[in-house]
Amino acid sequence: MRTAVIAACVFIAACAGEPHGAPVRVIIPRGASFGQAAESLSHDGVIGSAKLFTLYGRVVGGDRNIKPGTYLLKHGTPWNSIIDALNGGHGLVNTVTIPEGWSIAQITPALARTLKVPADSVAAAVRDTALLARLDVPNPTLEGYLFPDTYAFPLGTTARQAVREMVYSFERRWKPSWDSAALAMKINRNDLVTMASIVEKEARLPEERPVIAAVYYNRLRKGMLLQADPTVQYALGHHVGRVLYKDLAIKSPYNTYVNKGLPPGPIASPGVASLAAAASPANVQYLYFVASTDGHHEFRTTLEQHANAVRQVRAAMPRRAPPRMLAMADPAPKASAPRATPTKTTLRMSSRTTAPTKSIKTASAARRTVTTSKSTKTPAKSTTKKSTGTSTKKTVSGTTSSR
Repeated sequence: MRTAVIAACVFIAACAGEPHGAPVRVIIPRGASFGQAAESLSHDGVIGSAKLFTLYGRVVGGDRNIKPGTYLLKHGTPWNSIIDALNGGHGLVNTVTIPEGWSIAQITPALARTLKVPADSVAAAVRDTALLARLDVPNPTLEGYLFPDTYAFPLGTTARQAVREMVYSFERRWKPSWDSAALAMKINRNDLVTMASIVEKEARLPEERPVIAAVYYNRLRKGMLLQADPTVQYALGHHVGRVLYKDLAIKSPYNTYVNKGLPPGPIASPGVASLAAAASPANVQYLYFVASTDGHHEFRTTLEQHANAVRQVRAAMPRRAPPRMLAMADPAPKASAPRATPTKTTLRMSSRTTAPTKSIKTASAARRTVTTSKSTKTPAKSTTKKSTGTSTKKTVSGTTSSR
């Protein structure tokens, strides 16, 4: 009689309940027993008692054919529905993690593998004109707007559906106060996301993000070239261990060594921290920074201070690992300037200074003018040891150093 009462209670509990709340991601490892699956369900709060659920599974014969994988299940789901899901593979999802700082070129193959769809379908999805119009993105792709996160896509999810979910995630994270910040800085949301993407690629320490953003904003206000190595990497279209002198002259609107202002759009997917830094930069006057051996940056206001910081960082680093630093102003020398072969201790100096502009908007306009004019003029590579300019970039054997 006692056993019968317990069994009756178990069956009543198994069939009662109503699914509610957000779905919970439950992982059933390959080769796991039904009891181990029950423990996972209990640990994630989908069921109350792993022992009773195991007993129920044995009684109804649902413990013999569970399918491994990642499931999305809601709290309060009746036990018979859970067992049906485990036996039939219903609720199975494919998970993928998109790290902060990934570009569409990196996201596309990851999504294709996860969804088991052709890469071409993902490439088409990130050009969704409806999403581009809704976000008011002036670029051909959704670069920067596929929010970095861990996603669980149900089996059968299409590339277009997955991309839409990633864009919706970006919209859920976006704060209205960032729109107000962009307006106050006389830039639009695309500019702010673009700045955040550069900060995402540059920063190594969380507390330095607002300072790095401030450095770039200060340079824009002064009408100076950003000279951000990550934008050159993006312009190249592939990863390189070091940005070479020849790379700095690549003809691309994303080359901030040639074009003034921000690039046309983001170069990666920034996370919340970088978006917040771009919307609220630190109140500092720095114009230069150089990375030290432990990954933090030394920030300076004047060229002389920066040169001293470079020497200090260089002295503390192994010769084979030169510091990566932020250059200043326009890298192109005067036409008559002599060219010298760089050595291990050569400082790359610009022989021109750039006239300041009144606002970031003006700098962006200058950048767009350069882009649309499709100039064929290629800036010369300056490798002279002497210069009257205000820019410096440490080089080793003809390369700019890179993290």
